[in-house]
Amino acid sequence: MGIFTRGDSHSSGTTGGGTDVLDRELEKLLEDAQIEDGDHERFSHYVPKDKIMESALSGKAVRALCGKKWTPSRDPEKFPVCPDCKKVYERMKK
Repeated sequence: MGIFTRGDSHSSGTTGGGTDVLDRELEKLLEDAQIEDGDHERFSHYVPKDKIMESALSGKAVRALCGKKWTPSRDPEKFPVCPDCKKVYERMKK
């Protein structure tokens, strides 16, 4: 799936539906998930790679799998992975 903002190598080279299908699946999962306010600043978050590139070029905010919306500016390698992002990602893999 390759949706990490971190330097992880968990890309599966998904082909076939393109990012539109992935975006629709992500939106559905986010709608279904019960997302509570939390301390999102302490974590690195999973975001579709194309959205990270778009944000870098345009300065637009991105939305993580957990629902956090922000403009990335810090090194994600310095923070632990957001447990909510990880849960959503694991559900997406099934």
